[in-house]
Amino acid sequence: MRERTLERVRKLLAKAERTDNEHERATFMAAASALMAKHGIDTLDPGPGSGRQVPGDRIVTLSAPWAREKARLVSLVAQAVRCRPLLIGALPGDGGGQRVHVFGFAADLERADVLATSLLLQMASGLAGVRPPRDAASARAYRRSWLLGFADEVYRLLCDAERRAEAEAPVAGTALVLADRRAEVERAVTARYPRVRMSVPRTSGTGYRDGVSAGRRADLGRTRMGPAQDAPEALAGSS
Repeated sequence: MRERTLERVRKLLAKAERTDNEHERATFMAAASALMAKHGIDTLDPGPGSGRQVPGDRIVTLSAPWAREKARLVSLVAQAVRCRPLLIGALPGDGGGQRVHVFGFAADLERADVLATSLLLQMASGLAGVRPPRDAASARAYRRSWLLGFADEVYRLLCDAERRAEAEAPVAGTALVLADRRAEVERAVTARYPRVRMSVPRTSGTGYRDGVSAGRRADLGRTRMGPAQDAPEALAGSS
């Protein structure tokens, strides 16, 4: 059943990626995000004989250009689906890439995986069509603020879907189970990274609002996440 749900989500995302109709894309996005959120609630009960679940982790590597902005999108998607992302920086000599260490339960890591890859592709496609206005002080600053706006709006939409799925959960005590799981994930993070710095991106460009509009039209679906130095950064939920 769970595999069929994920397959339905992937098909919705594929349809959204193929259409140029913004209304259709928004419709596919809403359906995919709602299904994915419900899937997250359904997987809280692994079924008899499956044993106790414990948090796992993966590392996502993002390449330049715009590696930091890509890392923010991956982090916000992971955060929205109940994972805990930490920006751990680039490997030496990898040309400006970034890595995000994501902690969470297996089903939530899978959801983050499915969503992040599709949204990274959609963000890249959207950015390719961006034409900074003539009065923009800096084309690069405009594009960067567009990327931040896209990521923040996707985060808001995903969080809304998660809240609705939690409120509509048929099983009593769902909120308590989720709180316990969040605490377990936090303990796993603290065991690995005792000190974490908070990072809030700043932008001087004027493309943020256009990025928000593009994020609102995005569809939600597939990064392979895959142990690190220095104090990692936890990206704030909004800029």
